[in-house]
Amino acid sequence: MRSGEELDGFEGEASSTSMISGASSPYQPTTEPILALIAFICIETIMECSPCEGLYFFEFVSCSAFVVTGVLLILFSLNLHMRIPQINWNLTDLVNTGLSTFFFFIASIVLAALNHKAGAEIAAVVGELKWLKHG
Repeated sequence: MRSGEELDGFEGEASSTSMISGASSPYQPTTEPILALIAFICIETIMECSPCEGLYFFEFVSCSAFVVTGVLLILFSLNLHMRIPQINWNLTDLVNTGLSTFFFFIASIVLAALNHKAGAEIAAVVGELKWLKHG
């Protein structure tokens, strides 16, 4: 059995390694807005396309995800979400992430199927599939 000194040191370690950084907010830093912006920039560099439906859909999804997630990020970082307690912000964030993931997955599949093997199209698809894997 451990002595009192050993236990005190043990408790001190446990309390110092508690979730101090996450205690004030359940939200962790995310790269979703940055990857959505990068995907949008990659798609915008494409000069010509003949079946453009996949390209336009990917543009819409990446721009929408960037704007909505950026607005939520601003709301959370400025603590403006505390002024509207009627909204379940955890659910709002979950729904935004789920919808973004679903639409990026669909848009990536459509763009991968209809692309012209342009470097920007491939970069956008790979970047978004990477986000889906880690996001």
